[in-house]
Order: sequence, then C-alpha cells, then structure tokens
Amino acid sequence: MRGDAIRKGIGVVFLIVVVCIGFSDNVQEWVHVPNSITVFEEDFAPIDEATKALQAVPTSTVGADTEQVKFEVGNFPVKNIDVNVLPKKEVIPGGQSIGVKLNTEGVLVVGHHLIETDDASLSPGEEAGIEVGDMITHIDGEEIQRMSQVGDYVQTAGDEERALEIRLKRDQKAYEKTLQPVKAKGEHSYRMGLYIRDSAAGVGTLTFYDPESKNYGALGHVISDVDTKRPIIVHDGQIIRSSVTSIEKGSNGDPGEKLASLSKKRDVLGSIEKNSSFGIFGKLEKADLKNHIHDESMPVSLSTNVKEGPAKILTVVEGEEVQEFDIEIISSVPQKQPATKGMVIKVTDPKLLEATGGIVQGMSGSPIIQDGKLVGAVTHVFVNDPTSGYGCHIEWMLEEAGVIEEEAKAS
Repeated sequence: MRGDAIRKGIGVVFLIVVVCIGFSDNVQEWVHVPNSITVFEEDFAPIDEATKALQAVPTSTVGADTEQVKFEVGNFPVKNIDVNVLPKKEVIPGGQSIGVKLNTEGVLVVGHHLIETDDASLSPGEEAGIEVGDMITHIDGEEIQRMSQVGDYVQTAGDEERALEIRLKRDQKAYEKTLQPVKAKGEHSYRMGLYIRDSAAGVGTLTFYDPESKNYGALGHVISDVDTKRPIIVHDGQIIRSSVTSIEKGSNGDPGEKLASLSKKRDVLGSIEKNSSFGIFGKLEKADLKNHIHDESMPVSLSTNVKEGPAKILTVVEGEEVQEFDIEIISSVPQKQPATKGMVIKVTDPKLLEATGGIVQGMSGSPIIQDGKLVGAVTHVFVNDPTSGYGCHIEWMLEEAGVIEEEAKAS
C-alpha cells in the first residue's frame, strides 16, 4: 500500500511538471515558431526571430531555393524550418488619386420594375426568374456588352410576339431563362421590367506599379455595385488621372469621402483587367508617372516582416499632390493565405487628421511604407472611429498583379 501511494505521488508530481513545462514561455515560443517561412533574398528577419524565440543557433545556410534550416541548442536539434527564398523584388509606390471606370461583362441587373399593361401590372424579368445581381451576357445567342444593344432585341421579339432567350451569370454559374417582353399601356415600345447597368465609376488611390512589367495595383479592395452590393465582373476599364477638389471629413458613423474630378484631357493612365478582393489590376500606360516623394523602385515586404509601430502612407488630399503622412500599425497578422484585413492602422499625423478626420473613401489603395519598404495598402475605415482602419499586406496585391507568382511562393 505504501508503495502504491509513493508511485501515485510520483505520477502526480510528474504530471504537474509536464503541464508546467507546457505552459512555460520557452515551450510556448517553440510551439508558435512556424514549420515553414517564405522570405525575399537578403531578408532574414523571420529566421532571426525564430533564433531568438528558440534561443538556438541555425546550423545551415539559406541558399537560392527552398532550404531546410535546423536550429540547435548545443548539439541537440530542436526545430527544423523549411525556408522558401524568393528573388528580390522592387516596385514603385503610388499614392496618386485616380478615377476608375469599369465596363461590366454583359449588363448587370440592378432591379425590377412593374409595367402597366391593359390587363395587369407585371415584371416579365422577375417572372422569368431573373434576379438582382444577375449578369446578362447573351440575348438570342448574341453576346451583349452594352445597354444600348438590349433595346433592339427586346423590340424585335415584341414585334414578332416571341420570347427572348436570355443567358446570364449568377455566382459564377451560367443559367438560361426565357423572357416574354410586354408593351406598356399607351406605348409602342416593349419592355423587360428590369433595371440594368453596364458600367461603374469611382475614385481611389494607386498603390504601386512594376517598372519591368508595367503591371499595377490599386484600391486594395473589390469594387462592388452600389445597388446589388456584389462584386462587378469586369470586361474592361480604365484608370484616369484625377484631382481632389474637396474632402468631406470623417466622423463617428460617417467615414467621409474624397471628392475628385477627372482630368479635362481625360488623361488615361492604364487599363483595368481584373477586379478582385484585393483591388483593381491591369497595365500602366504612363511610364513617367511620378509621386515626387518615392519615384525609385522600393523593396517590398512579406506579412511575416511587418511589425507594429510607426509607418507612412502616401495619398492626395488636395489637387494632384501626393503627400506622405504618419500612421501607426497597431497590429499585423502574418498570413499564409490571402486575406484583405491583415493590418489594423491608425492615423497619427496632425495634418491628415485636420484635413480628412482620418481615413476617408477614396483613400483606399494608399500605399503603406515601413522601414523603407512597401508593406501594404489602406483598405477600409472603422465606421465608428474614422482615425483607424484596415490594411492589406502587399504580397497579396503583388500576386493578383502577377508581379509575384503564387506558384513561386508555394514551391
């Protein structure tokens, strides 16, 4: 009996020791050190952090490709980390105010309306099962790109007393619908009972462009239709030089807004080829585009290297002049997968707070610079605190722009 009690006592003590070790700072640091990291050439901050956390020494060097780095305490291995080294990449930060004009892929359904006929009030489009947010891409087998094309098809089908064959996209899936146009009471024209749109426009900020490929990225978030709240599927579009005419300051519950006008010469800066969760992307046509603050190529930083602390943003608050303002990166989450809200930032510059009240609409895409590197872009404002908002890590925008290949990061 005495022996059993001793064994139980030893077991309890051993269990307590194991639990305490599990909660110790050193073990917790070891658990949180990743098994793999991605770095640019000559940028080994994550490896240095791992060295400090493990209180260990890396025993292998990093080559020009994927390499395994082994950390040892004495001669005892404690952790292996796979290091994927990317070629050094530099881009030119933006900050310029841009006008954005998108043409949709087809025509976008933004609402239904009732048509008064001799017999009833009805919406043929709604009865056909066409929903708000649908993108009409074909009518009677013919591709549709502009609203101006739709009227002729509707009138012809009405005159011939036949239905229209509608092909549309909904949530990336194709659907076929049949719609019978009707004539409004007292009118000669036929209608579908749908409100449609084929373009969208707005104001934002250029984030960066690659001097080699001429690829650019802007906004840092998707452009959605104002009525449907759904992302716009882009057929083509343009970014245009714009000038900030005034600022509606942000306040609690109101994010504020930049008001801008497009250049009188309609100075097209580039094409729009993609509208994604991380902004708009395409080719820059103006090779001499400058912000007059950082006009040389600048290194970029992965999310693992972004740290809490002071940073800068480039943006326009008056005319076309790009200015540099102080912000604070409150938090930054190292991300293995693309996500739009990787950083929380706070405006600290008195001049910007005086001019805008903080982050306002139209500031989206303003490049974030820390320690001489481009680390991200402003994306969203906190509605209840216009001095603060979110930023996205620049690596995801670089991938979307084709400046960094996703396969290279994953290799």
